[in-house]
This record gives sequence, structure tokens and C-alpha cells, in this order.
Amino acid sequence: MRKKTVSKVEIRSFNKPINVFFNFLIAIFALSCILPFLFVVAISLTNETALATYGYSFWPKEFSFFGYTYLFDQMNQKIFQALFVTVVVTVVGTLINSTATSLYAYVISRSNFPFRRFFTVFCLITMLFSPGMVANYIVMTNLLQLKDTIWALILPMAVSPFNIIVMRTFFKRSVSDSIIESARIDGASELRIFLQIVLPLAVPGIATISLFAALGYWNDWFNALLYIQKDSLVPLQYLLMKIQNNIQYLTQNAGASSQLAGGMASIPGESARMAIVVISTLPIAISYPFFQKYFVKGLTIGGVKE
Repeated sequence: MRKKTVSKVEIRSFNKPINVFFNFLIAIFALSCILPFLFVVAISLTNETALATYGYSFWPKEFSFFGYTYLFDQMNQKIFQALFVTVVVTVVGTLINSTATSLYAYVISRSNFPFRRFFTVFCLITMLFSPGMVANYIVMTNLLQLKDTIWALILPMAVSPFNIIVMRTFFKRSVSDSIIESARIDGASELRIFLQIVLPLAVPGIATISLFAALGYWNDWFNALLYIQKDSLVPLQYLLMKIQNNIQYLTQNAGASSQLAGGMASIPGESARMAIVVISTLPIAISYPFFQKYFVKGLTIGGVKE
């Protein structure tokens, strides 16, 4: 017993130079993730004339909120409406995705389920082979009649095969068969076992797949491009992409006429583009720290067998 304790300490302990080296590497990696976003924020807060004169820098030469005010002045009502649509789609879609994924993964993780191999292979096949965009479009528009509905933004990503595999591994590692068998002996139904025993043990895994699903729904604009034509159902990412394309079009064709060239003087090109990036990224970046504890635990579960 003493020998095992000593070997455990020897594996986990590092000398000071190695600790400093790895801390330095982690700090560089963290800065490489943070600095680009800070650079984007700095550009969005820089005056357009200062950008043209002094170039890009991490600290604005002349502070200006014109990029943000331009977006909200030109698209005030549409931006808030698109933000509302995105929030609804993200919340509802994440709930549906995490529920369907957890139920599917729990079933195929139990050894007493006779069809677990079939449904596992079925899930893996959907990861390897895709029917293509045309088939998806025909199913969504002709078969399900979901064009120009909010469900067209939710259902295409309602089930994720990758999240199912992650949760399947989580359930197999964190929920033992002995706990399930004890509950069955006590007379608990499968639904009660799942709700009162399995779910409390699976909070880190559910938080992990919920974060994946929320990121996917928040950043999605392609489904809106395919299925949405109503302005009232346009999500935030798709609206911001259209604004950016319009700004780029006006910038590239400003020399076509003197009237258009004069109007371009009042349009913040680079600062508006970076403001679009900040608006689309900041909300989900702020929410990430609240999931970080569960996110790390959910990804590392089963990595070390105690």
C-alpha cells in the first residue's frame, strides 16, 4: 500500500523548472486565444479616419463608438428582433438537443438494452455519411413544410451524433450498473431511474453537450439562408452577415458614382465589421465561464479510472 502511494506522488509531482515551463506554455496559449478578440474590440472602438491614417493597433489612437451607433441607428429594431429570435432558438434548441441526446445516449450505454449495437452503429453512420444539402432541403420544405417557421432553425440541429457518443461514454463511466440494478430491485421505473438517479450524476456531461449545442445554435446562419425569407424570423448571425455584405458591397462600389462615394464617408467600414464580430461573439463568451467547471469535468470524465 505504501509503495502505491509513493509511485502516485512521483507521477503527480514535478520540479520547479518543469512547472515554470508548462505554465509559460499555457500562458502563451491563453494569450493566443484572448489577444485576437481584444484586437477586434480595439478596432471596433477606433475612429475610421484614425484606422486609415495610423493603421491597426491594440490601443485605439482615437476612440469612437460610431461603428456601434451606426449599426443600432440603421438597424435598431431589426437587430433587437433578430437577437430575440436567436435567443429563443438557442434556448429551445439547446433544451431539445440536450434532452434527445441524453435519452438516446443513456439507452445505448446500458448493457441490458438488446438493440444498443444497432442504434450505436446507426448513430456512427450519420457521422460518417451525410445525405447532402439538396436532400435536407427537400425534407425540410416539401416533406415537413417547415419553411419560414422557427422550427426550421431548431430541428436541423436537434440531435448531434457527436454529442451522443460523448454522453454515451459519460454514462458508461459515471453511472454504474449496480446503481441501476439496485433501483430496479426497489421497484423504480426506468423513467424514475433516469430522472432521479442518472440525471443528477450526469450534470457535467449534460452541461458539456448543452454548451456545444448552444454554440451551434448561436452561430448558425446557414439554416436561415436556406429556409427563412420572413424578416421577422431572421436570426442575429444572418442579419449581421447581411449587414457586413452590404457594407462590403458599398465599399467596393463607392467609385461608381459621386453620390455613392459621398455617402460612403458616413459609413464606418472596418469598425462596423469588427463591431459586428463583437456583438455576435460577446454574449456567448460571457456565458462560457459559467459552464467552464462542468465543461472540463465533462470532457475529462473517464480519463482516469479510480
